[in-house]
Amino acid sequence: MSQLTANVLLLAGGIGVLYFGAEWLVQGAARMAASLGVHPIVVGLTVVSLGTSAPELVVSLVAALGGNPDLAMGNVMGSNLANIGLILGLTAIVRPLKVAARIVHREVPLMLGITAGLYPLVWDRTLGRTDGFVLVGLLVLYLLFVFRSAGKEDPAVLGEYESFARASQHLTSRWRMRDVGLILAGCVGLVFGGTAIVHGAVFVATTLGISQLVIGLTAVAVGTSLPELATSVVAAVRNEADIAVGNVIGSNIFNIAAILGITASVTPIAIDRSVLTAELPAVLLLSLIVWPLTRTAFRIRRWEGALLLGTYLVLASWLVLPAFVG
Repeated sequence: MSQLTANVLLLAGGIGVLYFGAEWLVQGAARMAASLGVHPIVVGLTVVSLGTSAPELVVSLVAALGGNPDLAMGNVMGSNLANIGLILGLTAIVRPLKVAARIVHREVPLMLGITAGLYPLVWDRTLGRTDGFVLVGLLVLYLLFVFRSAGKEDPAVLGEYESFARASQHLTSRWRMRDVGLILAGCVGLVFGGTAIVHGAVFVATTLGISQLVIGLTAVAVGTSLPELATSVVAAVRNEADIAVGNVIGSNIFNIAAILGITASVTPIAIDRSVLTAELPAVLLLSLIVWPLTRTAFRIRRWEGALLLGTYLVLASWLVLPAFVG
C-alpha cells in the first residue's frame, strides 16, 4: 500500500472516528443537561450546536498548533458553506422547513453580523490572540442572551424542543454515569479523529500539490459537518424544523466565534489572501441568500433548498477548481 493510499484511508478513518466522537459527546451532554433540568431550547441552541461544532474545533486547533493555519481556516470557511448550502439545502429538499420568527429576527442577523465582522479582524491577514479574545467574548454574550431569553420562546417552539428531547434522550438520573462515559469517549474520539484527519489531509495536499486551504474547504469541511447533517435531517424528518434550522445557524455562529476565537486565543492564525478575496465573501454571500428565503412565509421550500444546494455547488467549484486547473 502506497503512502498516499494509506493517508487517504487515515483521512477517511479520522472523519469516521470524529463523527462518532461528536455523536457520543452530543448524546451524553444533551442527556446530562436535560436530566439536570436545563431547558430543552437551551440544550438545542448551546449543547447540540457546540457538540456538533466540536469536530471543527479539534481539527482547527490541531492544525493551527501543528503549523497548518490554512487547513484550520479552510475547515471553518468550508464548514460554514456546507452548513448552509449542503446541509440546509438537502434538509429542505427532504422536507420543507418552517422557520420560527426567532431564527429569522435573531439568529440569522447574528450569523450575518459575526460573519461580516470577521473582515476587520482578518484584514491584516492575521487572526491574533486579541482578535480571538474578541470572538470568544462575542460568544459569551450570545450564550448569555440565549439563556436569558429561553423562557420567552413561543410555546410551539418550546414544544418542538421538548418533543425532540424526549424522543432522543432518557431524562433520568440513572443515566448520568453512562452519559459521563459517552462524553469522555466522545472527547477521546474527537482528539484521535482530529489528529488523524490533520495528518492525512496535510500529506494528501502535499503529495497532490494542492493547498491545505482547498483540502480544508472540501474533504475536511464536509467530513466535520457530518454531525450537523445528521442532526438536521433527523430533526426535519421528525417535523421539528426549528431544531434543523437552529442547529445550522447556531453552528455557523459557533464556528466563527468559538472555533476561530478559541484557536486564535491559543495560537495566532496566519490568513491567506484568498480568504479575504474568495472564501469569506462566498460564506457571506450564501449567508445573505438565506435571510430573504427564511423571511418569505417563514418557510424554506423545496425549490429554495435546491437553490441553496445549487449555489453551494457553484461556489465550491469556483473556490476549488483553480487549484486543479492551475
